[in-house]
Amino acid sequence: MKIAISTDGEYVSPHFGRCPSFTIIEIEDEKLLKREIINNPGHSPGFLPQFLSERGIKYLIAGGVGRRATGFFREMGIETIVGVTGKIDDVIDKILKGELEGGESLCKPGRGRGYGIEKDECDHSE
Repeated sequence: MKIAISTDGEYVSPHFGRCPSFTIIEIEDEKLLKREIINNPGHSPGFLPQFLSERGIKYLIAGGVGRRATGFFREMGIETIVGVTGKIDDVIDKILKGELEGGESLCKPGRGRGYGIEKDECDHSE
């Protein structure tokens, strides 16, 4: 099973589409087989779900994903898990132990504009 995690440095990015990179992991029998980091190739409606689907991704983990993108992922057969925060290593550990829990998306529509590949911080209110 292949999983993509929206990544910002060592942490889960709050905005999947504008994250600087993705950590792609491959798991089999509760063991990590492969881990790689790929740069985000860019953000446009429907592009990233197709891009990740072509790489065999079955799950996307992020802090936040918009409704429109969630629909695109559903069409591609990719399940989204949002509301995830923390260090990538800790998230991978939780996945392997079957303990990862999602929650409410961390981002409201439009709040990620300019974040990640375009600027250093999002527009969340403090």
